[in-house]
Amino acid sequence: IWNALTDNYGNVMPVDWKSSHTRALHLPTLNLSEKGVNDNLNLDLSDDEELREQLDMHSIIVSCINEEPLFTAEQVIEEIEEMMQESPDPEDDETPTPSDRLSILSQEIQTLKRSSTNNSYEERVKRLSVAELNELLEEIETAIKDYSEELVQQLALRDELEFEKEVKNSFISVLIEVQNKQREHKETAKKKKKLKNGSPQNGKQERGHMPGTYLTTVIPYEKKNGPPSVEDLQTLTKILHAMKEDSEKVPSLLTDYILK
Repeated sequence: IWNALTDNYGNVMPVDWKSSHTRALHLPTLNLSEKGVNDNLNLDLSDDEELREQLDMHSIIVSCINEEPLFTAEQVIEEIEEMMQESPDPEDDETPTPSDRLSILSQEIQTLKRSSTNNSYEERVKRLSVAELNELLEEIETAIKDYSEELVQQLALRDELEFEKEVKNSFISVLIEVQNKQREHKETAKKKKKLKNGSPQNGKQERGHMPGTYLTTVIPYEKKNGPPSVEDLQTLTKILHAMKEDSEKVPSLLTDYILK
């Protein structure tokens, strides 16, 4: 190793590992005589074969394994589960978030289901006194109240998210429809322009009421830090619907939107 490291550094004397001071200090630190590998250990070994025999880590590991009992995979899993159940949770003192609280409630429900089907649990309940039963009843009623409140909150949140999803889907759909109509309007305008150039006598009649007048309306929007709110999307959807129908309500809707 020394020769490989110093090969590119000029004339450096190679190190004779067998006669080096490092090797003389290295072997005593292993304490091989105390491990019982070889009582007649020679610290000045010079033969590589003997050195390999003394440092045969495979035989050392095998000898250590033979002294300890072997465990099956099921026994190891059971021991790990017992350790996890006995170890305290460091996050118990922290205030859980709503999602964490819901997860904790779900775990408690599963535990309650498993315990209710256990005969030993029923027997233990039968041996409780009236005071203990009343205390247990209060705990169950409190848990039911907490579960009900959490359920109501989650259902309300679900309704809000579903409504927000519907509003966004409606906005995207009408926006695509307006863009398609704008594209068709541009193509129609190009064709009419060519026909108008070919027959200039009809120009005054075409200047009366042009279809697609409100279809090209530009809606101003101020970019914010986050996405637009549900109320903003609802207002924009109304304007886009009016634009798609080329309705005369577009100016009033646009004015109210800009003023508000």
